[in-house]
Amino acid sequence: MSIAIRKLDSADAGFRDQLSAVLAFEASEDEAIDRAAATILADVKARGDAAVLEYTQRFDRLQAASVAALEIGKDALQAALAGLPEARRHALQTAADRVRAYHERQKKECGSDGFLYREADGTELGQKVTPLDRVGIYVPGGKAAYPSSVLMNAIPAKVAGVQEVIMVVPTPDGVKNELVLAAAAIAGVDRVFTIGGAQAVGALAYGTATIPQVDKIVGPGNAYVAAAKRRVFGVVGIDMIAGPSEILVICDGATDPDWIAMDLFSQAEHDELAQSILLCPDADYIAKVEASINRLLDDMPRKDVIRTSLTDRGALVKVRDMAEACEIANMIAAEHLEISAQEAQQWADQIRHAGAMFLGRFSSESLGDYCAGPNHVLPTSRTARFSSPLGVYDFQKRSSIIRVSEEGAQTLGKIAAELAYGEGLQAHARSAELRLKK
Repeated sequence: MSIAIRKLDSADAGFRDQLSAVLAFEASEDEAIDRAAATILADVKARGDAAVLEYTQRFDRLQAASVAALEIGKDALQAALAGLPEARRHALQTAADRVRAYHERQKKECGSDGFLYREADGTELGQKVTPLDRVGIYVPGGKAAYPSSVLMNAIPAKVAGVQEVIMVVPTPDGVKNELVLAAAAIAGVDRVFTIGGAQAVGALAYGTATIPQVDKIVGPGNAYVAAAKRRVFGVVGIDMIAGPSEILVICDGATDPDWIAMDLFSQAEHDELAQSILLCPDADYIAKVEASINRLLDDMPRKDVIRTSLTDRGALVKVRDMAEACEIANMIAAEHLEISAQEAQQWADQIRHAGAMFLGRFSSESLGDYCAGPNHVLPTSRTARFSSPLGVYDFQKRSSIIRVSEEGAQTLGKIAAELAYGEGLQAHARSAELRLKK
């Protein structure tokens, strides 16, 4: 059975409205989920370990005498790593090494050393960059197990200089994923607790007798986790509220159509709400990609999810030319943007909004998910218009440095006093004036 994927043409009069309909996604907050998350958070804040233990027993069917008993020690993490098949251990280590190397370079290039400069009168101004003290990483458990997410969240935190990284991961019925634990060992995670859901977010945000309060919570989770992260923002920092995964492919019509079809599948298989879109100026090529989609689908283990995703939220779009494709891409501001073209860089130069760009025919998005090096935690739902991939900078903060000389206080004091009087803040003005020479 063929997929009824939308086919749009930018030359059509109603194209913009049609495309907007494809892109429309209301991350509507389910009131019942939000209320449940709020109740759990309040309970964890009030009762700490006791509440965490009760919710873990209720939702994950995990019996334990204490929250301390839910912690996995470093020896167990190392044992999980040692127990992996050689090929998988090598792949995990290589991916970790590449992610670490990229973020170490990022740290050097993104102003992580701070600065200080001196003015003529001796006044010194600058900025000090310091890492967060403690970070919490949420890792999905149960059916979904993502060791790559452990690497992408923990490694930049460690590269940034975070002193303590605490990981929470639900283990329903006590089933642990050894690859996730092995990834925690490689990434340098300091403590791991087998808890999840809103109760884990609450424990990290407020702290309990066993689980220390963190400064920031990062990592993906289900709707309850997302609702809890929204509610604790301000008490702690969060990375982002992630929407469904997205891929946008710009192709010049010369890439193997099977490759492009599989690239579209790679996001569609995440879940039914994921979005996969192709922009191409060649109508015949679009037809070839559609044929590849229909021919390859039945071999996919997650074909039902892919079919729903492509039918409900996918699109094959005929554009006038590659320049128009770039214009549309900037409007979409996709999480993942592949530019599968001979001269990919010239088109990449026209892109202003994208979470990550994959340039050239051999740069499949899946390589970025696992081992290319840049972070795979990316802005979704058009938030790439104003936000960036997770990085070392997310685990650092900046403090301004102001050291005013006696001479500088004579100049700045008069300016500050004048502005303070203008705002009606006399104490501000007097504070500056008292330092002026009589």
